[in-house]
Amino acid sequence: MKTTLITGINGQDGSYLAEYLLSLGYTVIGLLRRSSSPNLKRIGKVIDKITLEYGDLLDEVSLQRIFKKYPIDEVYNLAAQSFVGLSWEQPIYTSDVNAMGTLKLLEVIRTTSPKTKFYQASTSEMFGMVQEVPQNENTPFYPRSPYGVSKLYAHWMSVNYRESYNIFACSGILFNHESPRRGNEFVTKKIINAIKKNEILRLGNIYSKRDWGYAQEYVEVMYKMLQQNTPEDFVIATGETHTIKEFVETAFAFTGEEIHFEGKDLDEKGYTKSGRLVLEIDQQFYRPAEVNLLVGDASKAKRLLNWEPKVKFNELIEIMMKSDE
Repeated sequence: MKTTLITGINGQDGSYLAEYLLSLGYTVIGLLRRSSSPNLKRIGKVIDKITLEYGDLLDEVSLQRIFKKYPIDEVYNLAAQSFVGLSWEQPIYTSDVNAMGTLKLLEVIRTTSPKTKFYQASTSEMFGMVQEVPQNENTPFYPRSPYGVSKLYAHWMSVNYRESYNIFACSGILFNHESPRRGNEFVTKKIINAIKKNEILRLGNIYSKRDWGYAQEYVEVMYKMLQQNTPEDFVIATGETHTIKEFVETAFAFTGEEIHFEGKDLDEKGYTKSGRLVLEIDQQFYRPAEVNLLVGDASKAKRLLNWEPKVKFNELIEIMMKSDE
């Protein structure tokens, strides 16, 4: 039986990964930051089957304590300040957690448990102003936010520790992946919640294009990466791209209401044919530097990991619309 440590276990990906690894017979340890009211809702289904240890990526001593206490076979580093918009307001905190936090974790593995396999949650935001379409493992990076820059540091540090110290370190360059457990501040969940509550949607650039997959599927490929004989990095994506406006329109279609947009689309002011205000463009949601297009090429993962996404764009939105989570 293997023992794994999941940082960010109470997040979207961490909760799905914990459930998946438990189903495989793993002993699951979750790193939890101490707070007055910890958010354990996402791991509620497995709270009695996992072990939670208080610690922090910025506190190297707490990480060392956990590694000395448990024989950890695998680490999945999913903890991060993961909201791109907030990274503009808190660039130093974002960099501390995402960049230096990852480095401290790698250093603890190097010094206390060098045989532990390490998974780094990298992101398509590292591609930023894309240099080619679609993006694969060889596409040059050009991050466009403090979040993307901080993740790129962590990504390259993982590569460095792999090549310098022979650490089994893999990075999953995951494109956008959503689920009912997505945080409310993220645009997809914001759209879903507004529609369900019949509220006005306030968004920024609705013409940004993203490659959206299903988070529950994506955590399975994280596991697959660490089961390889040789550590490598993989792009994980659907290969399809859709605008935020398409997401809004598709989500409305699942309400069962007779909602018709002016012509084929929303009109410039965001009104439907019925006259009900659906969408309001708000300049405060525009970013200082926009990422207009992300679409991934997961050919390598399909070839070497025998993985490919099954849940399509419409199915993903239906799952989110019908869920009570």
